Amino acid sequence: MEKYAHTTDDGRQQPLIAHLTGTAELAEQYAVDLFKPLAHAIGLAHDIGKYAIAFQNRLAGSKVPFEHSACGAIEYRKLFEQSPNAPFAPLFAYCIACHHTGLQDGGSGSKEGTMPYRIAKKRENQYVGDCDYSAYKDAVTLEIPDFTALMKHLHDMHTAQDLVELYAFFTRYLFSCLIDADYINTEKFCKPEICREQKADFQTANRLLSQELSKLPSDTPLRAARTRIQNQAYQNANENAKIHILNMPTGSGKTYCSLKLALDKVLSDKHKKRIIYVIPYTGIIDQTAKKFHDLFKDIVPILQHHSNFTFEPANGDEDKTTMERLKLASENWDSPMIITTAVQFFESVCHYRKSSLRKLHNMADSIIVFDEIHTLPTECLQPCIRAVGYIIKFLNSEAIFLSATMPDYTKLFEAYAPDCPVVHLIKDTSDFTYFKNVQFANLGKCAYETIAEKAAQCSNSLIIVNSKKSARELYKIITGKKYHLSTLMTPVDREQIIKKITDDLKATIPITVVSTSLIEAGIDLDFAVVFRELNGLDSILQAAGRCNREGRRAFGSVYIFEQENLAPSKDMRINTTKRLLEQFSDITAKECIEQYYNEIFYFNKEKIEENSIANGVERPDEIPFMTFAKKFQLIQDNSIGVVINQDETSNQLLKRLKNGDHSVLRSLQQYTVPLKYNFSENCEFQTAFRKGIIEDYNTGVFVLNNNQYYNEEYGLDVAMYLDTVLT
Repeated sequence: MEKYAHTTDDGRQQPLIAHLTGTAELAEQYAVDLFKPLAHAIGLAHDIGKYAIAFQNRLAGSKVPFEHSACGAIEYRKLFEQSPNAPFAPLFAYCIACHHTGLQDGGSGSKEGTMPYRIAKKRENQYVGDCDYSAYKDAVTLEIPDFTALMKHLHDMHTAQDLVELYAFFTRYLFSCLIDADYINTEKFCKPEICREQKADFQTANRLLSQELSKLPSDTPLRAARTRIQNQAYQNANENAKIHILNMPTGSGKTYCSLKLALDKVLSDKHKKRIIYVIPYTGIIDQTAKKFHDLFKDIVPILQHHSNFTFEPANGDEDKTTMERLKLASENWDSPMIITTAVQFFESVCHYRKSSLRKLHNMADSIIVFDEIHTLPTECLQPCIRAVGYIIKFLNSEAIFLSATMPDYTKLFEAYAPDCPVVHLIKDTSDFTYFKNVQFANLGKCAYETIAEKAAQCSNSLIIVNSKKSARELYKIITGKKYHLSTLMTPVDREQIIKKITDDLKATIPITVVSTSLIEAGIDLDFAVVFRELNGLDSILQAAGRCNREGRRAFGSVYIFEQENLAPSKDMRINTTKRLLEQFSDITAKECIEQYYNEIFYFNKEKIEENSIANGVERPDEIPFMTFAKKFQLIQDNSIGVVINQDETSNQLLKRLKNGDHSVLRSLQQYTVPLKYNFSENCEFQTAFRKGIIEDYNTGVFVLNNNQYYNEEYGLDVAMYLDTVLT
């Protein structure tokens, strides 16, 4: 009797053998040459459990549960038992047994919920009678592929930790090939009308970018220096290097320069397929994406994949089709140009979930640009650098690291990406002096009233503080035309405020802006004066990049201050910077920046070394994929999003959500602000929820039900409602 893999709503049935061979062929197609035989073998075995009568009964409507995904892993476990390639048995087992659950933890086999437990010999006796799947042997032959090349790479590892880390990457990568192949094969049968095709004309895109760069004026010493620095980067791009360091001053045009480098590389290597632009914060992605969209129009489809982007079409059937294809591409990153966050990127390499790892195989044959690379959390440096190193070495990709305050990652590259040649694209830094267009002054401890008075005397000024509470307090005592920016405002309102600030600065209208650090990286605003509360040196230098950005003034002024009556900080970055301010007359000097990062890395040396999936692992079948992924957090976000129903669009989205349309969740991100959450009854979120200020929509979505607590000028007034409900 014919066995089936899927049944559609209209009664069509996909033959199981067609699904197995189709998935195997796609998985092999997705994999780079080194992994093709393995990807094919895993694809062929992943659903052999569906040959059991128990599963076929489920297709016919039975509700009796049957675990089919472990069957292929059990069969390969048996095959590997007598093979010299037995060390690779767990790799196959993780991929096959976990293709529905996401990569589970390894272990002894005694703990329920782990991969070894699910395929243990003692559990084989459940596959009898209607659960017997051995009929697969009449349709497919499972064979152990050649592991010679893979074994060589593992043997080349210097330490047991390196070996386990590499084994984990191989597993995640093959898992990615299988998951995407399984999904796409199923989609092609169940929904043949879906079209995912996207085409990019990189040649025309490069010509358009070159024309745009040629228009940039060189009419001032600064602008002429900017052109020379960019040309130096193009000339030093080395075909043999795989990691390119682009250390350029703020305002020297890193974004377009890196895009030009990426396009040149894609065009010079026929195997390269895509450009992935990784940006640290959602707050600056829109600005970068808009630049690229305005430049390329329809020449290159650009996938934005981050929480604040919605795939809701703006207008027209053509736009709807484009957005639908981009939405599909967000599932597996099968798109020619992707702009995403560091969180999305590294979770797609280090996570256990299917939805995250599905994208990993499409990082192959790519040029990956990491903007503001200095923002990577120190404790996450090992897994992040290892990931980039593996993608470069094994998946034929290259990386470009950007920063205006580049840390010296040399020792970390040597430790965690030793086989990736590195080149510094800017070797002559003599033109950097043209970008030293601000003067720093340390004001020491100051009252907010003092800062407000000084700001009032400026033609325009930006004040950056370390907390949302501080931003609110300071904003309230500022006089004159003023703006406030923090994450307690919805992305919709922040975008509007930034547009107003930009217009006022162009019109030379006197304004004062009070902001948290969200304004520091990548937002092109040019103030005469910047006040920065004492923080890490990298934050201070990034803040200075918003001052006299275009060099229109002889010098801009950057004032560093500490809050009066504030207890001494325990933050190591702040205290290190405080010492450097006393030690160096020029905190932008290379020596100062090097000393700062050397101290940061040394202080966090143990954290960097400890953050490894290989910790405590002695065998490949013990790798804790799920546990490690849950601990891996690029952003320590102890908050819960609250939707602000502030206009007709948000109102309609919430109505659709009430009616069960969960597709609006991404669109609602534009109307969401985070509230602090912990297990304390008095935390912001718990207090607001307990007092009825926040409504639970029973969908995991919380909505502010009284808009008197939200103001588009400065966002959700946490202090107001806490004062109200706690008195």
